[in-house]
Amino acid sequence: MDYIFVARSKKNDGFGDEPAASHFVAVPDAATDILFAHKITKNEWRKAVMEEAQGGTPNAMTTGDIVFYVHGFNNSQKTVLARHRKIKAGLAAQGFNGAVVSFDWPSASVALNYLEDRDDAKAAAHQLVTEGIAMFARLQEPDCRVDLHILAHSMGCYVVREAFDDADDRMAVASESWSVSQVMLLAADLSVHSLDADNSKSSSLYRHCVRLTNYYNPRDEILSVSAVKRVGVARRAGRVGLDKPPADKAVNVYCGEYFKTTFPLLPVDAQHSHAWYFDDAVLMQDVFHTISGALDRNEFPTRTPTDQGNLALKRPNG
Repeated sequence: MDYIFVARSKKNDGFGDEPAASHFVAVPDAATDILFAHKITKNEWRKAVMEEAQGGTPNAMTTGDIVFYVHGFNNSQKTVLARHRKIKAGLAAQGFNGAVVSFDWPSASVALNYLEDRDDAKAAAHQLVTEGIAMFARLQEPDCRVDLHILAHSMGCYVVREAFDDADDRMAVASESWSVSQVMLLAADLSVHSLDADNSKSSSLYRHCVRLTNYYNPRDEILSVSAVKRVGVARRAGRVGLDKPPADKAVNVYCGEYFKTTFPLLPVDAQHSHAWYFDDAVLMQDVFHTISGALDRNEFPTRTPTDQGNLALKRPNG
C-alpha cells in the first residue's frame, strides 16, 4: 500500500485541484492513480503508517522513521504517486525499512497555474502540520519514539515553510511540544534570503527541526523560469544554494557538478534538470544517511567538501 494524505477536493472518482478537507488514502500497489475509493479513516491510516514505520533506520535512539514527501507545483496525482513510489524504492534500496507517506496538496497539472498554485499551497499548508506531522508527534512515547522527517521538492518547500510558520501562529498547535528530525529540500522554490538564519519567515522551520539540508543545482532551468515569472527575480535556494554563512542547523549540498558529470549525454531538458533527484541512487543514499543520523554531515560517503565552504554531492568512492 501507498499512504497518501490528500488535501484536494473530491472530483468524480478521484480528486480535483481545489483545496478541501483532508482525506487519508491507502493506494493499492497495482493502482496507477489516487482514487476516492482508496480513502480510509484517519485512525486506520495513522495506525497503518505507524506499523510500517517500525524499523526505519539503524538507530538505537528510535524505533522507526516516517518520511513525509511534499510535492511541487504543476504535479498531477499520477505524478505524485509515481514520485512517491520512486522515493520508497530508492530509500528501500539503501536499507530503509520505515514509512514513506505523501502530502498531496492541490497543485494543478498546467504550468500556467503557477501563481494560483502558490495561493493554494499557502491555503493548504497548515493541514500538513495540524493533521499530519502534529498527529504523529503527539503519539511519541519514551519507549516508542518514531522520527519524523520531511522531504520536499520545488514549491513543496514553500508549503513546508508556510506550514511551520502557520503552526506557530495557531494556539492549539503552538502550545504543544512538537518537532521533526530532518527537513530535506530538493530544488527549493524559495528565495535564498527567506532561509537566512535571522529571517522571520523561516524561524519556525529552524526552531522545529534538528537539521535542514538544502540540495541545489545551478543548472536547474525550471527555477530560472520560476524567478522570471515572479518578476522580482529573487534568487532561488534550489538553484544557487543558501547564503553564507547559513543557519547553524542548515547544510548546503551543491549538486551542480554531480548533475553535469552524471548526465553528460542527455539533451537539455528543463524538467529533468529540476526533477532528476527522484531517479538518482546516490542522492537517495545521501537522503538515507541524512535520515539515519549515524554519520556526521561531513562524513557521508556521498559528499565531499568544496572550496566554497560547503559540501558537494559525489559518487561514493568517486
